[in-house]
Amino acid sequence: MDYSESSLTILDEEILSLFSENKDDMDSGMLEDIILQAGSYIFEVARRNYGGKYYWFDQLNQPILVTGQPDFEISILAFEKVKQRIKNGTEDNIPFFFAGYSERVKKGKKGDRAMIT
Repeated sequence: MDYSESSLTILDEEILSLFSENKDDMDSGMLEDIILQAGSYIFEVARRNYGGKYYWFDQLNQPILVTGQPDFEISILAFEKVKQRIKNGTEDNIPFFFAGYSERVKKGKKGDRAMIT
């Protein structure tokens, strides 16, 4: 795991898929722990590759990474996505989710605002 975008495939296919398959066997503490660890990794992949600043998102009681300030604001909510990936399986694929964020950041223009969830 090297904080590259390609490493998110390993996170998704080799780690989160196992937790998704066994979600009914996990207690809430274990689920919360994997959400925090995997979400933090996704945040750091985003920050190391595209920059940004962390804020607290009160509505979901979790961090949010905002990239592109002051010109534009493309935000990502990683914890919520990990939670959905474990709950719903591969339909909430992490690399696909991250590609949407990455594309928005790369195409960001002055005044753009988007939240990737």
